[in-house]
Amino acid sequence: MALYALTAGAFAIGMTEFVIMGLLPDVASNLHVSIPAAGLLITGYALGVAAGAPFITIATHKMPRKALLLLLMAIFIAGNALAAMAPNYAFLMAARIISALTHGSFFGVGSVVAAQLAPREKRAGAIAIMFTGLTLANILGVPFGTFLGQAYGWRSTFWVIAAIGLVALLGVIMLVPHIKAAPSSLSQELGVMRRPAVHVALLMTVFGFGGVFTAFTYITPIMVDITGFSPSSVSYILVLFGIGITIGNIYGGKLADRKLLPSLLGILVMLAAVLALLGITDHNKILALITVFLLGIAAFGTVPGLQLHMLNTAKDAPTLASTLNIAAFNLGNAFGAYLGGAVIDLEIGGGLRTVPWIAALVTVVGIAFTLWGMRQNQTAPKLDRTESR
Repeated sequence: MALYALTAGAFAIGMTEFVIMGLLPDVASNLHVSIPAAGLLITGYALGVAAGAPFITIATHKMPRKALLLLLMAIFIAGNALAAMAPNYAFLMAARIISALTHGSFFGVGSVVAAQLAPREKRAGAIAIMFTGLTLANILGVPFGTFLGQAYGWRSTFWVIAAIGLVALLGVIMLVPHIKAAPSSLSQELGVMRRPAVHVALLMTVFGFGGVFTAFTYITPIMVDITGFSPSSVSYILVLFGIGITIGNIYGGKLADRKLLPSLLGILVMLAAVLALLGITDHNKILALITVFLLGIAAFGTVPGLQLHMLNTAKDAPTLASTLNIAAFNLGNAFGAYLGGAVIDLEIGGGLRTVPWIAALVTVVGIAFTLWGMRQNQTAPKLDRTESR
């Protein structure tokens, strides 16, 4: 049951990260800014995640992990309440950044806690359960939050997110057992970050998952301008994608528990293939829908494996490395979105039509780093190979 308290927190955090995409016109109109300016609320959040992850982790290193989770959820609730009351754009940006500061640490520390709560052979599955909150946020939270914001004003969405955060906070209080602070010292945590294997693991995440957002950021114009769907159909397409990522997250965890690196490599190859396939099937509505569903499965099939690999790679001092890996996911998102936008703006190879192919190439880079990581694992001490296998 403790895992489901973490799932509720992940749901709230996932909802606040992604729901702003559906509320941009409302926010822009209400605060009297342009759509591109409102779009920077997404960039600001991603940068807040990347900056907050190491800072919060280092500053709270000696806190018991349950107490740290409670502190993070309290800050998250405050950030969303401030967002709901924001009188202007600058205030809303600051509130978004406050919420974002907790994102990386919550998922990083939550991954460590989830892994400790489960038997060794089911650790990736436990991490996947926590990340199910993130996938459910895409299926249920974002469509509901968008509808709520459009019907009752965008501020109502952030009040609801704050309320969900409060439920998660109470769940952590009642269900998560007391877990001591990280046994490693801060110097050990920082020392782990000098390991080449940790650097490769972070690059696996940045590029392996970065291909997803290179394409997914622009899935609406792809589906509308190329495939021919109406704008009103996009929300249903996103629900289909959300169902796919839920399935991928669950089975990606199961596969990672069996054979971590081989399964992760296989899923990344599948992801690259599906992204390339989207560049072919985006002209046919039925085939495009099937491809979007498969993209969801392959995209989040990578998440439990990438996170568990980092925990194994830095197992003697995992907290900072795990948290930075969450930041790496967000850096991949930001990099992918920027790269896809550059392809469109510069009309490289036809602009929008080329985006899925570029996304596939980004994931191929992630595959190359994964092969490098597997080679490092083969030359590591026998105990380490057993952990990572």
